[in-house]
Amino acid sequence: MKSIALIPARYAATRFPGKLMQKLGDKTIIRHVYENTKSTLLFDEVMVVTDSDIIFNEIVQNGGYAVMSREKHESGSDRIAEAVADMDVDIIVNVQGDEPFVKKEPLENLLNAFEDDPTQKTEVASLMFIIADEQIIHNPNHVKVVVDKNSNALLFSRSAIPFQRDKNVKPVYYKHIGIYAYRKKALMNFTQWEITPLESIEKLEQLRYLENGIKIKMVLTDESSLSIDTPEDYEVAKKLIGL
Repeated sequence: MKSIALIPARYAATRFPGKLMQKLGDKTIIRHVYENTKSTLLFDEVMVVTDSDIIFNEIVQNGGYAVMSREKHESGSDRIAEAVADMDVDIIVNVQGDEPFVKKEPLENLLNAFEDDPTQKTEVASLMFIIADEQIIHNPNHVKVVVDKNSNALLFSRSAIPFQRDKNVKPVYYKHIGIYAYRKKALMNFTQWEITPLESIEKLEQLRYLENGIKIKMVLTDESSLSIDTPEDYEVAKKLIGL
């Protein structure tokens, strides 16, 4: 099974423009993501897909592999779909460009969701972990997911889901980690669908799969990876590496 990791990297992030070029220690955030993903040795290829000459040069000039996307895209999935359209590959892993602390074990578990599925019913998979911090649960910058008994996603939301109607029943809250794996056909189909109503409301591209009837297998992990969405997240990341 041939698998590749692609890292969509947009320079002009809405909440934190230029965040991927911010330094963590002696490296930029995007270099941390690329090099940490590469060092797992899980993939036949790792590449950054970007619309930015600045990010492209940052990767290539430091010995990495990057490609420029030719078109403007609404989502990271659309961007990497352009890059893999003519590639012979089975599984594509979308590693977010703002996840500088990405580790091997969660990525390996994600790939295993496909390795352990001889019937090939799993088309899309992603990661989640249990959260108890009330600030995270109610923070719209942290996406939550609810799942069925087979760990397939039922809904993603920026709201706290499930809603605790009965105070005597303790809910389990899962935070979604925005790293995805797809069979190539599922990813290419995604790019042909219109933006769906829930996706438009929540600004969460994974809802497009659910609204088109595609299940997303959620893989539980203990790794509470930090994504850098805001300047506040960046300050937390610097503290994590002792800055």
